[in-house]
Amino acid sequence: MADKSAIPSHLSLAYLEGLYADYLRDPSSASPEWQRYFAGLINGEPADKTPAPQPSFRSYSVFNPPASRRAGHARREEPGVAGRQERVDALIRSFRTRGHIIARMDPLEQPKATPPELDPAYHGLTDADLDRPFACATMEPDRLLPLREIIERLRNTYCRSIGVQFMHIDDYGMRYWLQERMERTQNRLPLGRREQLRILTRLTDAVVFEEFIRKKFIGAKSFSLEGCESLIPLLDLAIERAGEQGVADIVLGMAHRGRLNVLANIIGKSPREIFREFEDADPKLHRGGGDVKYHLGYSNDWVTASGKKVHLSLCFNPSHLEFVNPVATGRVRARQDCAGDVERTRSLALLIHGDAAFIAEGVVQETLNLSRLPGYTVGGTLHVIVNNQIGFTTPPNEGRSTMYATSVAKMLPAPIFHINGEDPEAVAQCVLLALEFRARFKLDVVIDMYGYRRLGHNESDEPTFTQPVLYRRIAGRKPVREGYLEHLLKLGEVTRAEADEIAERRHALLEKNLAEARGEPRAQLNGLRSAKWKNYFGGPEPAEETETGLPKERLSAWLDAQTRLPADFHPHPKIQRLLEARRKMARGDQALDWSAAEALAFASLATAGARVRMSGEDSGRGTFSHRHAILHDFEDGHLYTPLQHLAADQAPVDIYNSPLSETGVLGFEYGYSLDCPGGLILWEAQFGDFVNAAQVIVDQFILSAEKKWGHLSGLVLLLPHGMEGMGPEHSSARPERFLRLAAEDNVQVAYPTTPAQYFHLLRRQALQRWRKPLVVMAPKSLLRHPQSVSALDELAAGRFRRIIPDQRPEAAAARVKRVLLCSGKIYFELADHREKSRRDDVALLRVEQPYPLPDAVWQSVLAGYRDGTPVLWVQEEPGNMGAWYDFRVRFGDRLFGRWPFDGVFRPASASPAGGSANAHKREQAALIAKAFGEKSDH
Repeated sequence: MADKSAIPSHLSLAYLEGLYADYLRDPSSASPEWQRYFAGLINGEPADKTPAPQPSFRSYSVFNPPASRRAGHARREEPGVAGRQERVDALIRSFRTRGHIIARMDPLEQPKATPPELDPAYHGLTDADLDRPFACATMEPDRLLPLREIIERLRNTYCRSIGVQFMHIDDYGMRYWLQERMERTQNRLPLGRREQLRILTRLTDAVVFEEFIRKKFIGAKSFSLEGCESLIPLLDLAIERAGEQGVADIVLGMAHRGRLNVLANIIGKSPREIFREFEDADPKLHRGGGDVKYHLGYSNDWVTASGKKVHLSLCFNPSHLEFVNPVATGRVRARQDCAGDVERTRSLALLIHGDAAFIAEGVVQETLNLSRLPGYTVGGTLHVIVNNQIGFTTPPNEGRSTMYATSVAKMLPAPIFHINGEDPEAVAQCVLLALEFRARFKLDVVIDMYGYRRLGHNESDEPTFTQPVLYRRIAGRKPVREGYLEHLLKLGEVTRAEADEIAERRHALLEKNLAEARGEPRAQLNGLRSAKWKNYFGGPEPAEETETGLPKERLSAWLDAQTRLPADFHPHPKIQRLLEARRKMARGDQALDWSAAEALAFASLATAGARVRMSGEDSGRGTFSHRHAILHDFEDGHLYTPLQHLAADQAPVDIYNSPLSETGVLGFEYGYSLDCPGGLILWEAQFGDFVNAAQVIVDQFILSAEKKWGHLSGLVLLLPHGMEGMGPEHSSARPERFLRLAAEDNVQVAYPTTPAQYFHLLRRQALQRWRKPLVVMAPKSLLRHPQSVSALDELAAGRFRRIIPDQRPEAAAARVKRVLLCSGKIYFELADHREKSRRDDVALLRVEQPYPLPDAVWQSVLAGYRDGTPVLWVQEEPGNMGAWYDFRVRFGDRLFGRWPFDGVFRPASASPAGGSANAHKREQAALIAKAFGEKSDH
């Protein structure tokens, strides 16, 4: 065969066509090497190769094209060498693009239609071309290959147990990198006896565990992995390779299918503890709390075969399947940031998905979208789909509109490897290639491991009610371990006795653990919180208060420093005015607004070594154009963040604009807070109303994680709230939802009314050792309200006040005939009305933290008022919303048996607010009049 070294890889088809045309006119115009090559092409085979027997082209055809198609090609003029190479290139591209369609990746062998473009005849190639040499540099860079060998390699690479989707990747370099590594090896990893025996051992671990559970705990739910046991060797190989790549810790997220198997065989949780959870012999241990065993997480250290240590953390997860994804990636990002891992190589997110959930749940798309954004990237996530080919009772044709469960992942430049889970060596090839791709390009990669679910959705479910044919097919299949063992026995790499000994050893270990579980008293597990949480605690709120004031001089200096920009930075003209106002605030010549107080809280924490991270839609500027934490040069657009330039040794202050996502971003920030306990981590909603798009994260994680899993979080939610005539979707952060879910001091709900209160609240959240989520009903119109301002002295002195008592000395308790309690901006409207109407007989008290709010705090602020003085709770929200319902349930119609208690609010409503601004003003006026016991004209 002609040596392809004579054909530089950079030559174009047009150049080759011209070279060949010149040869046809004058053979001596070509070099001797090219003369021999072209002469061979004219004769039908290379000049230096004896022709091989010509088999029928039908043996290579995977599709018989219609006669019109064949006739069309037959009428074409015989192509030149470049023309034939172009047709071969098209065939090669077709296999790269469409070969996955006929890959044998489904162990249940569901029939598939074959694309016509995988037939060489479709591209005008004939039997006569089979032994002609052609170029394919990704297979052989230094020589040409006969077409028949190219086709064979393509089928081996793309149409055996592995089907690959990667041609959607726009970057040519990435595609070529993948092509080269797949096509040169034909997507098959050569394994030695040691590697094969390890795979067999891990398969045995998986199979024996499931069989043991099913026999020892008959009818108990375990959400078996049977049918997809290759997940265990897959994870084993992934952890080993990641460790060799320098990964020091891996955060795993997964749903309940196979979770117990992963806990026992990968994470290293003792089977004894799992068996105790099945026995459930000590119900008092988790009375009113805890979670089912297949939702629990665990952490442990893994030591690789070469001695490297990798820390594994399996996240706790509710039944909401994919919602753990952003939580896990947020945890990884926190670990990377806190360790200074700017290259994002030391921590890995490994997410295990179900096929039905991956395509159906929108949080998957949100998490994928975060993967390449500066504030959320983790250097690539390894996604593993345990493809049961069914969702409870729903088959794929009823559960998705796409060919694959992974189709949503094509939004990224991520290769997608579809593999047959009954071919463990193909699984090994994909795992190693996937991790190599991630390490090289720092991008997500997807492994879609096809298997089946041998049992029903759970162990008591009867799957043949809805899939009788499918489950007859499943019943006839041998376990994957048996199939792989037969493969190894044929190769002579292992004996039956060795395999039996592996299984017997594992079974004996499980029997020993079961005996210990049944024979020992149950002790409460410790160590669920990592060492980084040792200085923090949860449980009931402590009695002591956290001091949050700071010297006025330091506050002034920090605020002034944020107005000093680099000489080459050109601020927007309006920003220049904002900076001048800040300088006046720093000098004490102007009262502080909310953004200044927030900036001072951030500055004070960062300079003390506490990381500050905020993300949300438009958070850099602020929804209401109030923050301007990130400045944009007016001339060239480059960015400058003053809070990042306060001191050489300060902690980071990171503020990110998020995508239009609530679930994904809030889940990410919650995960971040789990692994950054000493920082101030904030998520800001564009409007508080939009938090309901992330209700699963709020309900299943933020507010219940401590009770279910013992997890603490100091995450702050900033939710702009206030009834201001902006309509149903821009008024309410739904405080009633948080208050209704508040119990056992699981959350703090605050509604501050001044910048100073906000300053102390944020500092308290970061400084106190008692770690609980903080939900803030954040200001909107109050951001620019002339009365909602603070002096520097108010930041320097004191602490956050849960209830602010009446501020007017003339409202002496003896003259008060009515006490109005309220939260938020309505206070200023009530105060304005009292001032204008000269109602000195009315006291106004601001409840700045509705929860937790101990009885002692209430009693201390009400103590000076006479028994029998009416106390009214006043709120803008309808009566079935806001805080009224919770206070009414808590106190009844009499506060502590001393003061009559009632409420003033809008009528109960299905919608939080109306759409008419004028109607809102009339309603508000009537509500305020009613609060003062006055008649209203509205």
